[in-house]
Amino acid sequence: MAAAAATDTISNHHLRPCDDLSAAAVHSAAHDGLIFWQFMVAGSVAGCAEHMAMFPVDTIKTRMQALGSCPIKSAGVGAAFRSILKSDGPAGLYRGIAAMGLGAGPAHAVYFSVYELCKKALSGGNPKNHLAHAASGVCATVMSDAVLTPMDMVKQRLQLSGGAGGAYTGVWDCVKQVLKNEGFGTFYASYRTTVLMNAPFTAVHFATYEAAKKGLVDIAPHNGDDETLIVHATAGAAAGALAAFVTTPLDVVKTQLQCQGVCGCDRFISGSIRHVIKTIVKKDGYKGLLRGWVPRMLFHAPAAAICWSTYEAAKDFFQDRNDLKNNSAMRPE
Repeated sequence: MAAAAATDTISNHHLRPCDDLSAAAVHSAAHDGLIFWQFMVAGSVAGCAEHMAMFPVDTIKTRMQALGSCPIKSAGVGAAFRSILKSDGPAGLYRGIAAMGLGAGPAHAVYFSVYELCKKALSGGNPKNHLAHAASGVCATVMSDAVLTPMDMVKQRLQLSGGAGGAYTGVWDCVKQVLKNEGFGTFYASYRTTVLMNAPFTAVHFATYEAAKKGLVDIAPHNGDDETLIVHATAGAAAGALAAFVTTPLDVVKTQLQCQGVCGCDRFISGSIRHVIKTIVKKDGYKGLLRGWVPRMLFHAPAAAICWSTYEAAKDFFQDRNDLKNNSAMRPE
């Protein structure tokens, strides 16, 4: 889900703020010496690295959010972690990682291409047209979520189903069973909730990031380059954590919709967000809407630093490659 804000994504798939910031850097391509597809690849690598590195935390969060999921009966992080290790061993923390790997790369690529196309059409080439950039980001988010949501659903079901004797043996078994027993629409049961969640997530993230960055720069105005990266990473981590907390209720709804019927999770007669919220509150009280907020925040804070550093490393690789190619082309025969 990145460059200037060093966030998550995603998703994200989330995908989200990480992608947004990487995409925001795309219009500086002339200064960075990179071309369009190189930014896409850099952002995709960064998003995948972020999700892969933090996947165990995401598994704990998913288990905590799934009301009635077995074997977890407690909302505590420690209890969830111990239960996963007891039932599935360390491998249980990584169930579903293949599904995330299959979804994150293509979703990031879609994000960047849609962002660039919309930005060109809406901004008229004006780099200060922030409204156009924001609208482009929304369009990109809608499209990239359409790519990531099916694999995110598969990922979460695998995270809940456990190892031997679980509901699914792997990614493709899950896909086949869902298609056969529940229909294609199940893959997009949480799509509307995901899009609605990413809009406030992005808004809170960027507002917090800019405020935190300004505050850190005011405290230490004479930072060098390395310290500036630390400021960006720290501000991004704070922004990602706060945005994650604020949008946790919608993330709980998304998890419930994607995992209904798995390991004792509720099934809903309607995909309405209001209906799911009422069901959660009736069964678990209002605290049920905040299940998993601790691991969700723990996910997004370090994910920002991982995404930022990976994105910058990928950019450096392409810059060195381009410089070498340009220097070779300029040498006399």
